[in-house]
Amino acid sequence: MLRLKTETDPRWADLANKDLEEVLTDHAYCEQKAASTAISLIVKFPDYPELVTEMSALAREEMEHFQRVHEIILKRGYELGRERKDEYVNELLQFVRKDASRIVNLVEKLLFSAMIEARSCERFRVLSENIEDLELSAFYRELMASEAGHYTLFLGLARKFGNPAGVDVDKRWHEFLNFEAELIKRYEGRARIHG
Repeated sequence: MLRLKTETDPRWADLANKDLEEVLTDHAYCEQKAASTAISLIVKFPDYPELVTEMSALAREEMEHFQRVHEIILKRGYELGRERKDEYVNELLQFVRKDASRIVNLVEKLLFSAMIEARSCERFRVLSENIEDLELSAFYRELMASEAGHYTLFLGLARKFGNPAGVDVDKRWHEFLNFEAELIKRYEGRARIHG
């Protein structure tokens, strides 16, 4: 369903097993950033009512996920700690076109978000199938389904808004997939959701 070009090596879960506090903190901030991205899309594109409605709901859901991850962190006696720099996301952001028309800028932001959600979904699947902690395994299985829904939402909105305006969304999506396939390989050796 995700059509990612590179799958995460299941051994990546070994890193997660050895540093759950790092994974959970990184995950918490991923959820917070996802909520911020949804809010940013509302602010930049308020003239797209469907987008505003969907992003409002998404921002609430992402903050609920943040809260749930934070509760797990506290329950285990960990601390949230400071936000980690996410080099993966920063490099993916460099791939986004920024000097195009407004509709192309919207499509680019939606495809960027779809890409992050697709990789998060895939990583959550790897965690759910390989992590030793049964509570976290079930938690990540549940969130995997949620991330898949977010991925399809962003990709669907990109097609809905971009295709009628003459943007070849599927071509650009394949470019994102190819770029990300090489990008993710550089971040396999870290106990992080992305980079």
